Amino acid sequence: MPAARLGSVDAPAPAAQFDDVEQQRVSASLGMWIFLTTEVLLFGAIFTAFAVHRYRWPDATAAASSHLDVTLGALNTAVLLTSGFTMALAVRAAALGKRRAVAVTLAVTALLGAAFLGIKALEYSREIDAGLLPGATFRWTGSDAGPVQLFFVLYFLATSLHALHLATGIAMIAFLLVRQIRGRDIPVEVPGLYWHFIDVVWIFLFPLLYLAAGR
Repeated sequence: MPAARLGSVDAPAPAAQFDDVEQQRVSASLGMWIFLTTEVLLFGAIFTAFAVHRYRWPDATAAASSHLDVTLGALNTAVLLTSGFTMALAVRAAALGKRRAVAVTLAVTALLGAAFLGIKALEYSREIDAGLLPGATFRWTGSDAGPVQLFFVLYFLATSLHALHLATGIAMIAFLLVRQIRGRDIPVEVPGLYWHFIDVVWIFLFPLLYLAAGR
């Protein structure tokens, strides 16, 4: 079985429950697609909540969005899209059996993911200092304080959930790299699907959150 069909560096024997490696690969991909479908439903509900908020309180949505740092948001968008490119390179290198290239591109992908989380943490700290964290410490001097606070409830929910998924993806990559160091097979195709899903979610979140004020 050629490596190019496996989406991995080596061609190991299949697990006992599979007839061959190709069946194992297809089953893993199908399982990931099913999982991502459930995640689409989760984030879809959050996107719907944002849409309803913007329809019900357009001025409050615009006012709240204007307090987000669009520069940091755009920087994080560039970082995450670049990580999606390096993940695609990792999948390609795995198909070609280039172990070193797989390790390098996966490591770069993980570092870019960590950079995204670092920038997001900086953004969170600034927003908390500005009193934008919903709850007892929330401060808003303008009108529509209730709808604005609701916007930030959705904002912190959506972005923290996305960050949690990204952290899981980084942990997944770290696990793959440890396996490779130990000389084990590292299937890259399925983690690649997961990482690209994270990219797509952010592509929707960025305009929904940061550009709602018409900037």
